[in-house]
Amino acid sequence: MHSSAAATPAGPRTMEGESIKLNSQPPAQAGDDEKNQKTITVNPAHMGKAFKVMNELRSKQLLCDVMIVAEDVEIEAHRVVLAACSPYFRAMFTGDMSESKAKKIEIKDVDGRTLSKLIDYIYTAEIEVTEENVQVLLPAASLLQLMDVRQNCCDFLQSQLHPTNCLGIRAFADVHTCTDLLQQANAYAEQHFPEVMLGEEFLSLSLDQVCSLISSDKLTVSSEEKVFEAVISWINYEKETRLEHMAKLMEHVRLPLLPRDYLVQTVEEEALIKNNNTCKDFLIEAMKYHLLPLDQRLLIKNPRTKPRTPVSLPKVMIVVGGQAPKAIRSVECYDFEEDRWDQIAELPSRRCRAGKLYAVGGYDGASRQCLSTVEQYNPATNEWTYVADMSTRRSGAGVGVLSGQLYATGGHDGPLVRKSVEVYDPGTNSWKQVADMNMCRRNAGVCAVNGLLYVVGGDDGSCNLASVEYYNPVTDKWTLLPTNMSTGRSYAGVAVIHKPL
Repeated sequence: MHSSAAATPAGPRTMEGESIKLNSQPPAQAGDDEKNQKTITVNPAHMGKAFKVMNELRSKQLLCDVMIVAEDVEIEAHRVVLAACSPYFRAMFTGDMSESKAKKIEIKDVDGRTLSKLIDYIYTAEIEVTEENVQVLLPAASLLQLMDVRQNCCDFLQSQLHPTNCLGIRAFADVHTCTDLLQQANAYAEQHFPEVMLGEEFLSLSLDQVCSLISSDKLTVSSEEKVFEAVISWINYEKETRLEHMAKLMEHVRLPLLPRDYLVQTVEEEALIKNNNTCKDFLIEAMKYHLLPLDQRLLIKNPRTKPRTPVSLPKVMIVVGGQAPKAIRSVECYDFEEDRWDQIAELPSRRCRAGKLYAVGGYDGASRQCLSTVEQYNPATNEWTYVADMSTRRSGAGVGVLSGQLYATGGHDGPLVRKSVEVYDPGTNSWKQVADMNMCRRNAGVCAVNGLLYVVGGDDGSCNLASVEYYNPVTDKWTLLPTNMSTGRSYAGVAVIHKPL
């Protein structure tokens, strides 16, 4: 009788035929068998290497099974590679079209050089978008459904927007259904309208395109004068054929918002207005508007009396505290779109001569004690809360924002006028001292321009100041402008009008 051994599963064998015994542990839980017996290896570079080899094969015309032709350019390629990267080619090669079997395929409506670049992209994932090729590259990429290339073209055009070309880019985007680019170009044209209206592209617009642009509430203009001037320029560019459109265009000019002097001296004297009865009616409407008391003007609601609300215009303006005649706690908010004032949450304490949004320093009006406390308004909760105190008491401090940080400059504590400056970091809720100004100042205007903080005028306790100095946070240094203002100014309002690039 022969003895028998218990049968065991055979392990993997070596080339010599010997089996390798693998250490295996019982699965910790039912269902973990496959998990414990498998290892998945991921090599991020694998796909890149594979495409590199395929491109090398293509350059040597090895294993290529299709020739793509455009104009006089012939490009050898692999069907599977083109189908893997382009839905256009995938549909062509896997459907019932004759091209699915053809060795040579002609692509129409694409020039040979552009098609060659796009097939290079399929193999290499690299393509150069330039001013010279973007207008042919984008439609070709759209045809082949190479959406990454199409998006790169849109991004490039967006980066090239300028008052002299934004309307052309807008039209190009519209033709090729580039929705985001169309919106960006249109917004750019609205925000830079005073420069756009001077260009050849604006003067070449159709009537409907001009009407659409000048009727926009988002048009950014310092005065409605620019819109009126744009209409006159467009009509005069081809006066004989466009004169009949004068009334339709003037319907979108908000004449009631123009100064009365401008209406009388410029609009009324314009020959194109004098010779058009409908336009004269618009002018009469504007003049009547100016004759009304302010409270009655606000009751007139029509498209020509509605102020424009450009993107650059803030949604609200908040006025904090002040004297009436003593220091007060009330806070009011002006809504630019609704053209109204609303009362919002009051300050916890009386405060005047304070900054806006952040109420910085000031004095309490009762004990006339200058303050170092700071309060912050949260519009989401309609509440005021205290934040970190300044290191020193400041009334009449010039307050400005630079790079997301709040600067308190100068001010006074009783008779002592300061030139010290400190900066508040909302992220850490802390103040720190920075370099002193060159001069002691209180009640100065403050604004930020091009990464620098400017402090304008103010007074030193005895006289108003005409000097201006700016702070560079990189060097932590204050520099006086070489030229003073023509007049010493205290409590001056300071604002920056950004010149479009």
